Formats: sequence, structure tokens, C-alpha cells
Amino acid sequence: MIQQKPTKKTTIYDLAELAGTSASAVSAVLNGNWKKRRISIKLAEKITRIAEEQGYAVNMQASLLRREKSKIVGMIVPKYDNRYFGSIVETFEIMARERGLFPIITCTLRDPELELEAARTMLSYQVEWLISTGATDPDRITDICLAAGAHSLNLDLPGSKAPSIISDNFAGARELTQRTLRNCQREIGSLSPLLFVGGRASDHNTAERVRGFRRAHEDLGISVDENHILTCGYAPEKAVGALQALADTEHTLPRGMFVNSTISLEGVMRWIKASHHFDGKPPIIGCFDWDPFVALLGDNIEMVRQDVGGMLQSVFKIIDDGHATSPLIEVPPIFDTKIG
Repeated sequence: MIQQKPTKKTTIYDLAELAGTSASAVSAVLNGNWKKRRISIKLAEKITRIAEEQGYAVNMQASLLRREKSKIVGMIVPKYDNRYFGSIVETFEIMARERGLFPIITCTLRDPELELEAARTMLSYQVEWLISTGATDPDRITDICLAAGAHSLNLDLPGSKAPSIISDNFAGARELTQRTLRNCQREIGSLSPLLFVGGRASDHNTAERVRGFRRAHEDLGISVDENHILTCGYAPEKAVGALQALADTEHTLPRGMFVNSTISLEGVMRWIKASHHFDGKPPIIGCFDWDPFVALLGDNIEMVRQDVGGMLQSVFKIIDDGHATSPLIEVPPIFDTKIG
């Protein structure tokens, strides 16, 4: 059997000769760094065309050279398995496509190094806008975007170097606390201070919610026990551990609780079921988050819904206009009628 000689693989040196330029210029175009090298778009398009004709593997950046804009918008999110962030992702994709934009989304698990890696990878695909949702260090991501000539926005958690769109956490927490306190008064006949469960004290949103929580108590002349502010983190197991530690110390816990998210609420409900602490007298809960299935847990849960649509409308107004009119946009959360 006669074996055919394999065709010689095209190299960047072959492309450079065909394009009448240097191998370094070809490399810069194929790697997406041609603008930094001040290579003309005419030459970049010529190199890209020749590379495609020669069957050379052209990366995404090179294929974007024919367009003045990539029309790609990126988003990083901390979690997918959460109704709030899932709603953000779905709404973001719909609104991006309505504008003829192509959305790229990745989950970074609240890992700061993974956030940076994801940002750099998206920028290599020439995203025009990168939205950092719930990022642990949004300013570092903004710095990377600025260096690459891309726009940056922060969603859910604010940064200081790019426009930020967040919920009005203070006002929302104040109203939610007031509602939960009134529910406690109806249920047990007196106004008693609530327990705050979940979130990180260093986290902007948690700090604002704690501030609203305190203010609502102050409005009614109720003192807050500092030991009852359990900013233990968002993970369910953190809430379980914090509640158990407090119960071991105090034995009897307040029946009213402000829970910082449905993620923390999962831990709260798990602990309540396992500990039997509230048998016969279910807790009265206010949750700064929303999930329709929580309605199945009982009549004593009040929830606030973060206005995902409103926040993303603000995001895309900035993208459509090309600039922000304010460094911080706070969108009021939505209160439904009491679940039950």
C-alpha cells in the first residue's frame, strides 16, 4: 500500500511570507494583541484572511478582526444553584440577545483567583463589557478590564473603580425587619428583638442589611443583642454551626429571625428540623431573598425579592448609552404580600 506523504503544516513564518510582514506581527494578530502593537486593521485583516485560506487554526480574537466591535458581553457569577443568581443569568442572556449582543457567562464560586482567571479569559475573546456579579474583589477585575481597553460594571456587590448596580440593602433590610417584628408581635403578643443569621460582616451587602436591621429596632425602641448578630457566612453549614453554638450557650433562642439569604435559610431550616428547638412554636422569619418553594415551609416567613429585572435594566442602560450617570445605582427591592 502506498502511503501519502502528510501535507506540511502551515507555520506563522509561512503566513508572514505570504502577508509580506514579520512573524512577530502575525503572532500578534493571531493572539489578539495587534492593537497594542499598533498594527493596522488592514494588515490584521489580511493576515487573518491568509491564515484562514491556509487552514491555519485562527483563534476567536482573530476571527473578530473583521468587526469594529465584538458585540460580546461577559458576566461572572458566584453561583448557579441559587434562584437569585440563576435569575440574573437568565435575564442577562435574554436582554443581551435582544440587543444583538452575545453573552458569555461563567461561574467563579466566590474564588478571587478564579474570578481573575475568568476575567482574563473573557478579555482574550475581546468582550466589550464585563459584568462582575457578586465578585469578591471587583476593583481588581476593573483594573484588568481598563488595561485591556474593555468596560467594566459591578452587579450585586459594589466596587470603587467602576459603576455599580446593587439592591438598596439598607432600606430593604429595614422594611423587612419591621415586617418581621410586627409578625412577631401578632404571633407572640410582644415586640422582641430578632436574631440576624448569615452573610459576611466584611461584605458590603451584609453590612448594609445589618445597618437596616439595627435601624428598624431603633425605630421601635428595641435593643439589639450583639451576640445575636450571626454574620457567619453564606453557606448553609455555617448557619447550622452558628445557631447550634448560640443554643449551646443560651439554650433559648429568639423566635424571630432575619435570615440574610435563601442559602443561609437552607441551613436555618436544617438546624430547626434537626434540633427540634422550636417544636410547637415555629420561628417567625424574614428572609432577604425570595423563592416560591419557601411558601411550603409555613405561614411565618416574610420575604423580599431583589429586583433582578430593574437592576439589569440599569446595567443595559449604561451599556446602551456607553457611560453611567452615577457611580452607584441602588434599586429598591420588591415586597410581595405576606406568604401564607
